[in-house]
Amino acid sequence: MTDLSPAPAFDDEKLETWAALATLLEWLPAALDSQMQRDSDLTHFEYGIMFALSDAADCTLRMSTLATYSNSSLSRLSRAVARLETKNWVCRVPDPSDGRYTLASLTDGGREKVEQATPGHVDLVSRLVFDTLTPTQTRQLHNISLRITSAIRAEGGWQP
Repeated sequence: MTDLSPAPAFDDEKLETWAALATLLEWLPAALDSQMQRDSDLTHFEYGIMFALSDAADCTLRMSTLATYSNSSLSRLSRAVARLETKNWVCRVPDPSDGRYTLASLTDGGREKVEQATPGHVDLVSRLVFDTLTPTQTRQLHNISLRITSAIRAEGGWQP
């Protein structure tokens, strides 16, 4: 017997909110990628990898930790890091404390690249996000983002 009851639907307010969020989730990454590629010859994902490394002790992280921070599979991360290695911005070495792991490290050239790319990224994020919000809305966005991400996955991503 087929269930002919109507499918659940959002009320108007929830549908409008979801449409706005879904649009943001599509448009913001494309805008970030476009600026980063135009100004720095990096994808936003590659910049995120390099920024996380620049923020780490000795500019070095295990690839598995970096994959967690970037919400990436190890294979996707490995391909991105390989591209960064060809530009001499990142290098990989076995972890001397446990050879089962691989460490990714930012090179001196990689540090320079992050320093060069960061102002444009900060400017774009400021214009698209923070300049459009009041300080109260910025705090609300932070809290809302944390609530949604913790509903998706208990362990957090990268934390500055």
